[in-house]
Amino acid sequence: MEPGIISTTPDCEIVSTRIVNTAREIVYKAWTDPAHLQNWWGPAGFTNTFNEFDFRVGGRWRFIMHGPDKGNYQNECEFIKIDPPSLVAWQRISKPIFRVLAHFEEVTPRQTKIIFKMLFDTAAECNKLKPYVVDKNEENFDRLETELAKMDSRD
Repeated sequence: MEPGIISTTPDCEIVSTRIVNTAREIVYKAWTDPAHLQNWWGPAGFTNTFNEFDFRVGGRWRFIMHGPDKGNYQNECEFIKIDPPSLVAWQRISKPIFRVLAHFEEVTPRQTKIIFKMLFDTAAECNKLKPYVVDKNEENFDRLETELAKMDSRD
């Protein structure tokens, strides 16, 4: 992998992992098909409006996250690495600035380990978000599992 994607130290990373009972190809599709991604992306109670999802290296992902109580949060990212069905990485263009590395490892043919890394340039930037993001990432994974169950039931 290119050093620009993963060259951080542990104090500059927020790492969340989960093993899901779904085949890796389906997990990858949930992360890369906007028809599925918009259903689960974000913490509990959030919805999304995708304005652009150009899934290729150099392509943009522009969307608005709508908070459950109030607030619309503009997001813009650029895809920097795509390696089906094991890796998707992007750079946030909108603040806060960080890189994301989503890695999918096959545990068994029906189980996938997701490793979700948020990579920051400094420990100070990482520590600003860490108190909020860890629990929100778990909520995101919960929503992903709900979407995966729907996708699995269609097979």
